[in-house]
Amino acid sequence: MNTQAILDELSRLYPEAKPALVYRSPYELLVAVILSAQCTDERVNKVTAELFKEHSTARSMLTLSQEELEQAIYSCGFYRNKAAHILSASRDIVEKFGGEVPSDPEALRTLAGVGRKTANVVYSVAFGGDAIAVDTHVFRVANRLGLASGKTPEAVEEGLMRAIPKNMWSKAHHLLIWHGRLVCHSQRPACERCTLAPYCRAYSESHPV
Repeated sequence: MNTQAILDELSRLYPEAKPALVYRSPYELLVAVILSAQCTDERVNKVTAELFKEHSTARSMLTLSQEELEQAIYSCGFYRNKAAHILSASRDIVEKFGGEVPSDPEALRTLAGVGRKTANVVYSVAFGGDAIAVDTHVFRVANRLGLASGKTPEAVEEGLMRAIPKNMWSKAHHLLIWHGRLVCHSQRPACERCTLAPYCRAYSESHPV
């Protein structure tokens, strides 16, 4: 496995790889990531463009009722749970963290609706921490390439942390996401035009010499 060659090629393919979610603060990013579960970033950005006009902080979000927030985020799906999580997390941010999103991953995971993936995204993107958030794209691409093997996001995260230098964790997260979105699709991956095919475990297994 030539991990460095894979990282170099991904960096060449996606030199501007960065989050697709639009945000202006750690709090806005946190809310956007919660909304993005099983929803496209494009849809989330449309919803938050309106939501954040009046409710861009934890305190202002808490002026909304559960029903009002549900209506505002309805098109993101799973709106009842997401609204409840956002309001509960906002309440904890105000009452336990002085109105500011905590920068520590463990503290982040104490917030409602914030699991390991969401905490890692906020920690790495908003606060510049070294972390790999494993979403469906990262999970799929890492397993296919052979960068990490695992049946759970946690196992893949651990494998990627072993394979990739720590100072590349956050960047690798975005590189793998973009490759999953644009080339290594869940259904019908575009192997015929993938420049990573020479290094890819899944490709070599399906195209034996």
